[in-house]
Amino acid sequence: MLTFVDDKTLQKVAEAFGGEEAVQIVSVLKRVGETTDDEIAAQTEIRLNTVRKILYKLYDHSLVGLRRSRDKTTGWFIFHWRLQLDQLAGFILNQKRRVLEKLETRFTYEQDHDFYSCFTEGCKQIPFEDAMELVFRCPTCNKLLMHFDNTELKAALVERVEALRKELSE
Repeated sequence: MLTFVDDKTLQKVAEAFGGEEAVQIVSVLKRVGETTDDEIAAQTEIRLNTVRKILYKLYDHSLVGLRRSRDKTTGWFIFHWRLQLDQLAGFILNQKRRVLEKLETRFTYEQDHDFYSCFTEGCKQIPFEDAMELVFRCPTCNKLLMHFDNTELKAALVERVEALRKELSE
């Protein structure tokens, strides 16, 4: 199981949540420990509104935590943000499980259907039942639909599913 997450993985996850700006925000949090959204905005020169959006996205997935305090002069709440690296491994594990589930569903779909295609770029493969209703004519370009052998795709799906299962069982 994943227990330690390296900087490269942390950057990839941050990038998935908000691109380069999220990477900058996460690196500030990693460097300083705990800080406010105002301080992050000042250090990264990213708009405060954008900083908050990204922090809330990360918070929704428990990748950052927050502590609230009240400003004695204004009465407003101040949010102090911090990375929760211990949650990152669990997040990645859950994402891998979701990908595995989707790959298994896709494999079952590919296994259970016979596909036809006109082999024109931009046109889609069509299951036999739909191809029959279309009288074996492509709905996009009207070319004749020919049998499409998805053996390579199924093999690639099996390979990826097995690799993910192995990763998840470690």
